[in-house]
Amino acid sequence: MNRVELKIPGDHGGESEWHEITPGERFRIRTSVVETDGLYMTLEIIADPRNGVPMHVHANEEECFIVLEGSLHLVNGDQRLNLSAGDVATVKRGTPHAWCNISEKSVRILIVFAPGHMERTFRRIGSMKGKDLTAISQSAESDGSTIVGPPPFDDIYSVLSARPMP
Repeated sequence: MNRVELKIPGDHGGESEWHEITPGERFRIRTSVVETDGLYMTLEIIADPRNGVPMHVHANEEECFIVLEGSLHLVNGDQRLNLSAGDVATVKRGTPHAWCNISEKSVRILIVFAPGHMERTFRRIGSMKGKDLTAISQSAESDGSTIVGPPPFDDIYSVLSARPMP
């Protein structure tokens, strides 16, 4: 299958380099806060099957999910949503939420954080050597994100329980 690269407006200031959060979950910054005077940042993520994030809360940001390819399971407060390519969902600041890929194929999503303070966290994660998962959690917490529970399913790989290295 030939993959068409989607050109997202504003990605000229982002990074073309992919960074790994945990095995099976990669990201790149598509629009930097430098371009938006801190108003927002966009992040592209590709997550393999069974990868996701633990339940967490952002104290300072709204988070908008745009599914580009595949499907995504999102817990947004009391809601449980299954999003497919083309679907969009927004999580308000202060709302416990988590996402995961429970499908058999990779999911590709664009996430918009507004304001864009989370860019600092993702830049730290991208620069970490040795992938200290505790440091990833601490980095996010220092920027106003707090883990409040495990991923929404028991068998999801995340910073709390990473997929074994190949």
